[in-house]
Amino acid sequence: MEGLFTIENLFTLGMLIMLQAVLGFDNLLYIIIESQRVEPALQSKLRKTGIWLAVVLRLILLFALLKVLSYFTNPIFTLGWTGVVEGEFNLRAIVVLLGGVFILYTAVKEIWHMMSLEEHIKVQKEKKSSYGKALALIVTMNAVFSFDSILSAMALTNNFIIMATAIVIGALLMIWLADTIAAFLQKNRMYEVMGLFILFIVGIMLLSEGGHIAHLKFFGNAVTQMSKTTFYFVIVVLVITEIVQSRYAKKLSLKKAAQQPIERIDS
Repeated sequence: MEGLFTIENLFTLGMLIMLQAVLGFDNLLYIIIESQRVEPALQSKLRKTGIWLAVVLRLILLFALLKVLSYFTNPIFTLGWTGVVEGEFNLRAIVVLLGGVFILYTAVKEIWHMMSLEEHIKVQKEKKSSYGKALALIVTMNAVFSFDSILSAMALTNNFIIMATAIVIGALLMIWLADTIAAFLQKNRMYEVMGLFILFIVGIMLLSEGGHIAHLKFFGNAVTQMSKTTFYFVIVVLVITEIVQSRYAKKLSLKKAAQQPIERIDS
């Protein structure tokens, strides 16, 4: 314990907290979108409960990775169709790929429901019965998002206490931001579509990461992992596009409303 509060360890802790905040954004976005499936009175409780249960799972996963890392890195099976499909799949690659597929499915399904009014109304009516399912999905998907943050943390330090402290502080930041971001999306419903497309990009990012881990190749072309820099750049572009489009649409509606009295007088 004497060497725990050194300048080096405190600096590492600060770096890990920043890392948890950056890597946890996509996780937080998924939690907020998933929480909208339940009735409004339970949404905040679901987000907080889900985050805390996810923290426990993340700490267990951190301990497991420190003890049995080889089980997550050693190949489980390979694909050897030379020139068509090639790859070596370990446990981490499989989990990340499955997580990417599930998030893509979730995003596409919600976008489809938004496009179909009857389906969207049906989904809205079914919200009240989905608390347990939504909580289970939040905790399960957090395990997928945990790999990046935990393995990145292990690259900076091998001190379990420092990593666990960073994870807990990261969870407190997520709880602090969750209700604020959820309230913003609730008041500005037009950003829900943008959020779903960001979730879609998260799924693509996870698929590219899983394919990269598995050294997956299609017709001799290796799958390249989408970097976090590219991910956040795309998000910034989407946000700016949405803001410009919404303001332009508002401007057009005001212009149209101003022209209507003139048209009535002329007629």
